[in-house]
Amino acid sequence: MALTIDFQGKVVFITGGISGIGLGISRRFVEAGAEIIVCSERNVEDVLVKEFIVEMESLNAKYSYFEFDVTDNSKRHDFYMLLALKYKKIDVFISNAGKNVFKGVDECSESDWDFNFNLNLESHWQLAKLIKPLLQESPSPVVLMMASNHAYSTLKGCFPYNVSKAAMLSIIQSIAIEWAPKIRVLGIAPGFIETEGNQSWFDSFEDPIAAKAETINLHLVQRIGTIEEIGAWCVFLSSEYAGFASGTTYLVDGGRSALMQD
Repeated sequence: MALTIDFQGKVVFITGGISGIGLGISRRFVEAGAEIIVCSERNVEDVLVKEFIVEMESLNAKYSYFEFDVTDNSKRHDFYMLLALKYKKIDVFISNAGKNVFKGVDECSESDWDFNFNLNLESHWQLAKLIKPLLQESPSPVVLMMASNHAYSTLKGCFPYNVSKAAMLSIIQSIAIEWAPKIRVLGIAPGFIETEGNQSWFDSFEDPIAAKAETINLHLVQRIGTIEEIGAWCVFLSSEYAGFASGTTYLVDGGRSALMQD
């Protein structure tokens, strides 16, 4: 019998699901038959949101889009009420929204630090707690948080982003332990993925093409990952086939971490 993953009848909530890795996640869950809820801080008149809506309509997707800033504590309860009024349950929560906050240790300001930790760490914990009642209505709920390869090893000038991503590994473990056995909690730590954010990093070099080629050569697979590949990981880890996995973060970095870099 062929292995098939069918999310028909399931509801998946994806933060930051209109661009970058989040868009790849949205696409893969729609392909698997899920109804998706997507939020970002952008309003419906934003170009990225319009492009997302056009794509979802072309796929005949079941979806809802909400403008919501995941760092805004004052609006979290109202956002939850919107979700609770429309949905009886959430089967999968993909806590993806984040941003590269790359500074040097000495140049990082308190505002850089606060913004980074509010978005890249605290919001994941706060939102998971917020929607826990809707997750508990699912027969097999899953929380999946987006970490980073920077949680394991990092580069010069990537502070304090790497610090928040390292701390996320512990948040994933703690929630998995305390919400077991009802809710499975997992993490994915992507390496270099073809996104606008990573391209902006390459563009910061004097020769972006050479910088990208040098980075590619550090990967055993000799390429950079795609957003759809990370989306596929999310679908698999949220499915029944990964039902024995919880409390773990999976490093998906094209083999870069396996090779000593001389």
